[in-house]
Amino acid sequence: MSDPRVTLYSKDYCPYCVNAKRLLSSRGIPFKEINLEKWSDEQRAELFKKTGMRTVPQIFSGERLVGGYTELAAEDGRDQLAAVKEGR
Repeated sequence: MSDPRVTLYSKDYCPYCVNAKRLLSSRGIPFKEINLEKWSDEQRAELFKKTGMRTVPQIFSGERLVGGYTELAAEDGRDQLAAVKEGR
């Protein structure tokens, strides 16, 4: 099986992260989770430069930033998760 095209950056005890993982799983979308708890401040700063977001989850479909759980749920509501699954 190839690597998942969706990457989810998360932290422990994050209800939005739990909801995002639950939604992706319920739609059969494989994802790679990266927990930021053990990242250094410098690593987190680099991610912030890339996304402009300080909150989690941060969800990528391929190289495209989907956003957080709210944006993921909105894409689901518009039946756009097929594109996320394909990394678009």
